[in-house]
Amino acid sequence: MVGATAPGCGDVTVYHTEAWLMRQPPEEVEAARAAHRRLLPLALHPQPAAAGARLLRVPVPTVPGYTFADLAREHAAWLREALGGAPIPAPVVHAHVGLRGGWTALENARPDARVFVTEHASFLGTVLEQPDSRELYEQVLDRCDGFFVVTDVLRDRLAAAFPALAGKIRPIANPVSFAAPRRRPVTALRRWLYVGTLVERKGVGPLLEAFAACRAEDPELTLTVAGTGALAGPLAERAAELGVAGAVSFLGAVPPDRAARLMREHDLLVHAARYETFGVTVVEAVAAGLPVLVTRCGGPERTLAGVADAAGEMIDVTDDPAVIAAGYRRLRDRFPDGLDLPRARAVLDGRFGYRTVAEAHHRHWFPGAEDADGDAEEREVA
Repeated sequence: MVGATAPGCGDVTVYHTEAWLMRQPPEEVEAARAAHRRLLPLALHPQPAAAGARLLRVPVPTVPGYTFADLAREHAAWLREALGGAPIPAPVVHAHVGLRGGWTALENARPDARVFVTEHASFLGTVLEQPDSRELYEQVLDRCDGFFVVTDVLRDRLAAAFPALAGKIRPIANPVSFAAPRRRPVTALRRWLYVGTLVERKGVGPLLEAFAACRAEDPELTLTVAGTGALAGPLAERAAELGVAGAVSFLGAVPPDRAARLMREHDLLVHAARYETFGVTVVEAVAAGLPVLVTRCGGPERTLAGVADAAGEMIDVTDDPAVIAAGYRRLRDRFPDGLDLPRARAVLDGRFGYRTVAEAHHRHWFPGAEDADGDAEEREVA
C-alpha cells in the first residue's frame, strides 16, 4: 500500500500499532503497562519504509478476552501516548481495518484532518457479531470522510449491517506490484506453492492430501509451504504419514520479497481457502507469471473475473482432496495452450497495479488536484 501510494504525496508516516499480548496476573500487567508508559518516549525511533516513507512502531499491551472494540480503544490510547497527547500532524490520515485502524485514526487525527479507512479483514463477520464492536464500527463508518473496501464481498456485508451508511462505502482494491515478472515461463506444473497462514480456514489440510494423491501419479511433484500457524506441526506429521515428507518443504514465515521470489521460482500456486475477502496472494501469483489453482471462496472469483481460465483453474470450496486433485489434473491437461498468462497479467495490472490503485486513493485524498504537484504540506499522509 505504501509503496503504491507514497509517490506523489509529500511526507508519509506509517504508524504501526502492534498488540503485545500479556497473560500475567493483573498486578504484573499493570506494572508492565506503567513501565511501558515510562519507556515509550525513549523507545520510539522512526525507521525508513517503502517509497521514502517513515515507519513508527507502537507496541500496545493487551490481555486475553478483549473484544475488537476493546482492542481498538487500547490501540487509540497507546498511539496517543506515543504522540505525547498531540494529534497526528498530517492533514490526511488513512487507516487499515475498520476498528483497530479506523477508530485509532479518528481518535488521534487533528480536528481538520480528512480520515479514510480501508477494510480488508476476512474476520469482519466476527467483529460485527460483538455488540460493542458493531456499535463502534458504525461510529467509524459515520465519522470518517471516506470508507473503502477491497472487494464487493465486504461492501455487501457492511451495507447489509449498516444500510443507512451504505452509500458511503466505495471499492478500491489492494495494490499489487507487477514490476518483476519471472524470467522464464512455466513449462510444467510440478513445483507446487502455498503462501499463507496454516489454519483450517485456508484449506491447507485438504491441499496436502490432494498433493499426496497427485504425487502418487507423478513422483516429480514437490510442494513448498510458506507460512506459520496452528497447523504447522500437524501438517508436517501428516506429510510423514502420507510418505511425502521428502517432497514437502515447510519454510515458516517468509518476508514479502521472498514470497514474491518463491512465486517466480515455482510452477503453480495452490490456494484452497474456504473464504477470502480478496485473496491477494492469488493476484500476486499471476503478477509473477505463475498459474493458479484456487477455490471460488469469495474474493478470487471477483478478482479473476473474465480471466480465470487464462490464469489457471477455479474449483468449488471443498474439504475433499479429490476435488482439488481433479482440478489440478484438468489444469495440467490444458497447460500450456489452454492458458494465457500474459493476458491475465495485463488485465489484473489494470485492475490492481500500483498506478491504478494509487490514482484511486489520490483522487479521494487530494480532491481537485490536477497532478502530483502542489502544496507539499497539504499532501502529507499518515
